[in-house]
Amino acid sequence: MDEDQDLMPIVKTAGRPKKIYQTPTGTHDILPEDWVYYQKIFKVAEDVAGFYGFSRIETPMIENSELFEKGLGMSSDVVEKQMYAFKTKGGDYLALRPEGTSPAARSYIQQGMFNWSQPVKLWYCGPFFRYESPQAGRYRQFWQFGLEVFGEINPVVDAQMIQIFYNILKELKFKNLVVEVNSIGCPSCRAYYKKLLVNYLKTRETSLCGDCRRRLRENPLRVLDCKEEKCQPVKSQAPQMIDHLCEECNGHFKEVLEFLDELELPYRLNPYLVRGLDYYTKTVFEVFSESTKKEEGSEEVVITKSALLGGGRYDNLVKMIGGHDTPGCGAAMGIERIVELMKQSQIKPKSSVRQPEVFIAQLGSLGKRKGLKLFEEFAKLNIPVAESFGRDSLKSQLRIADKLEVRYTLILGQQEALAGTIIIREMKSGKQETVKLEKVVKDVASKLRK
Repeated sequence: MDEDQDLMPIVKTAGRPKKIYQTPTGTHDILPEDWVYYQKIFKVAEDVAGFYGFSRIETPMIENSELFEKGLGMSSDVVEKQMYAFKTKGGDYLALRPEGTSPAARSYIQQGMFNWSQPVKLWYCGPFFRYESPQAGRYRQFWQFGLEVFGEINPVVDAQMIQIFYNILKELKFKNLVVEVNSIGCPSCRAYYKKLLVNYLKTRETSLCGDCRRRLRENPLRVLDCKEEKCQPVKSQAPQMIDHLCEECNGHFKEVLEFLDELELPYRLNPYLVRGLDYYTKTVFEVFSESTKKEEGSEEVVITKSALLGGGRYDNLVKMIGGHDTPGCGAAMGIERIVELMKQSQIKPKSSVRQPEVFIAQLGSLGKRKGLKLFEEFAKLNIPVAESFGRDSLKSQLRIADKLEVRYTLILGQQEALAGTIIIREMKSGKQETVKLEKVVKDVASKLRK
């Protein structure tokens, strides 16, 4: 049995034991009370993206696995450890998409977007998949919202990308946001830096964790991305990429920082930020929400950082997967992590479900039929209405209407249905009046307007 596989509960019944199926490890149901958070995030992100001229794209959830192997790199954790890859019955090697940038770049090439007016600005939102240890806010099936810009080399795009996501998070009521930014240069200046880094790390190899000793041989830059406590002293003394940028990359990064200064965005340089995917070049960044608290019985202040999103520039990606030389820049945010932090910060979005103002209570078969038609007449006027057609007890229906705090309850019994009338009860005062059935919608609409 897979060590990650959930043990399926067994419920004993009068006959044989019955299995109760559960979600696979690392996945979760999004229940109605949580979906309001997702809807709020989607709405804010889509509105902000639209304001900045981005158009929606939706790519398949499965892609050729080679697309990610070429773009992300065979030695990246995503491809090596986390990607769900499989061979189909027809012999194709496919993968569940672990991220959105490579599929967007593939579509840019395949659909001839290089012939469109440049730059091409795209946004996407949907489920992605990575095999990793499940934890709070991190799942094997997760949602991401992302932005991609193809065909623009100017560093103003890097700064504006950070600004857009910053605006989304501010609109969602996040506070204490901090941007961490770095430059990892281009292939030419990175080659020299890699030699310096390898020479430094080789003399300290025994102090590195097992993963970093492997990374030292395959992709030494990834050592800088390691979160293991054992590697932190070595990492903190390593040579920094920003000290070895070529003239072009240095100029590009200098302009990005000048734009961020002009926008008055709170940022700090993090020389060890590398993002861990092969397609990144020049600017890389992450945005965090920070909180501070004092330890009990101590004056020491502890700072907690929660990563919300990350991205950067990828000027070689389109060419790496078979297209023309095309610059690009993008970022993505994990929806589950943002939902978790919204809950922790007590940021509660309003439900999109409208509060009903009218309740239809019915008795008998004829009353139910007339009530069903009446419900649709209110729907045509966009008046929120509730019902409980599955119940026959008037007392239980009035109890539901009272709980929903509707303004009016319409009572339609067998006698009223036969006479073509209906009772309007004002719930707050308890006053009742009987009106013609064909006039009730108009009468109630008039009362609601008043």
